[in-house]
This record gives sequence, C-alpha cells and structure tokens, in this order.
Amino acid sequence: MFTPHGPTLGELATQALSSTQAGYDLLAPKFDHTPYRTPDRLLGAVADTLRPLGPFRAGLDVCCGTGAGVGVLRELCHERVTGVDFSTGMLRRARAAHAGASGGPAEVTWVRADARALPFRASFDLAVSFGAFGHFLPAERPRLFAGVHRALRPGGRFVFPLPAPPPVGSRAYWELWAFDAAMRVRNLLWRPRFIMYYRTFRLTDVLTELTGAGFTVELSPLEEFGRRSDGSPYCRTVTAHRG
Repeated sequence: MFTPHGPTLGELATQALSSTQAGYDLLAPKFDHTPYRTPDRLLGAVADTLRPLGPFRAGLDVCCGTGAGVGVLRELCHERVTGVDFSTGMLRRARAAHAGASGGPAEVTWVRADARALPFRASFDLAVSFGAFGHFLPAERPRLFAGVHRALRPGGRFVFPLPAPPPVGSRAYWELWAFDAAMRVRNLLWRPRFIMYYRTFRLTDVLTELTGAGFTVELSPLEEFGRRSDGSPYCRTVTAHRG
C-alpha cells in the first residue's frame, strides 16, 4: 500500500483490528512510508513560524511517533529535546532515526508515556504536536491540554498546525465522514478499540478547551498553503501561551 516500502493491505487490516497502541507498534517499521507521517512541507512551515521566536532552551514533542517533530525541535532548541509517545515501536524507530544525527541540542531523550498523563512539570519552553489529536476522544482532550500546560515553564508555548476542514459536500468531506463512520462502527462491534477520528478536532472546541486549561491562544495563518474561496486559510498554527 502507498509505496513499495509501505505496509501491505493485510498489515493495515491487522493494525486496524488491534488497539491504538498495539496498532502503532505494528505499523512503526513502515510508518514513514505512509501518508500518515506529517509532510516535510508542513513541518518546515511550522519551524519557520517558530524560528523568529527562539531560540528555545528545551522542547517537547507530544505524541512524537517516529520523530518527525523532534527534527523541528532540534533546529529550535539549544539545550535538550524530548519525544514522548505511548508506542514502544514508534519510539524505537524515532530513536534509530535520530541516532548519530549532527547538530541540535546535546541531549535528545525518548519517554514512553500516555499523553493524557504526561510525567513532566515546568520542564519545557516549547511543546509541539503533529497529526496526533485524532487519537483522543473529545472528553480526553482537557486532560491532554492540562498536562501540556503543566509541562511548560511560565511563558512557554504549545504550538501545532491545524488544517481547515474540507468544504461541506466536497469529496474530501465525504471521505472523512465515511472514515469516521466506519471507525465508530468498528469500535462499537470490536474490542480492543482503535481510536482515530478526523472530524472531532474542531477549532471552536479546541480554543475553548485550551483556554480552560489555562492557555492564552493565538491563531496565525500558514500563508504558504494558500486561502480558501471565503478568504480563510487552508492551514493555521495554533499557539497556546502559558502565562
């Protein structure tokens, strides 16, 4: 599937019938050869947005996967960078990808933990996350955001990109709707559950939840991705400031 080096249809089916954690352990060796990895263009755009605000001392990649976001933090943080994920397989791939890499901070660490219970307090100046929020049910996000807030030092920032939803009625809209519907049926009929929903991370809800966690929130358009016919950006960065 996707590329000659990507997972087979059978491997994806096995992953989809596993738990979220076990599924990513299985997918980890081939994850970077799928469309699920955050594109380099988006990673670069977020890095460009953050670069004038740095350099930063310590950075945290929440749900780091195979370490793509850690690469962004290594450009921006001069003391240390930490990637956290609940999948042992993804952390193993991330560690291998960054082993021996030149440049960046002297200390790069990997922590296996549930992002809903981050084991950090006032430790970082910058936190990022890429492509992971669909793995959290809406009721779980307040805990996630509160944990990131605790992990940041006063004045720290939590930054992530947020693409605009596809126009109602478009092909992309119906594709995401169908995927989410299929996942809801799968999780109703099969255990363990695999949590991945594309249409539950709505901007208005997220702003309310971040504010409730104690953040002050700023939105910035990523102009390199253009604007929709109504003038709104195709993609934004969300910057949540800890006071």
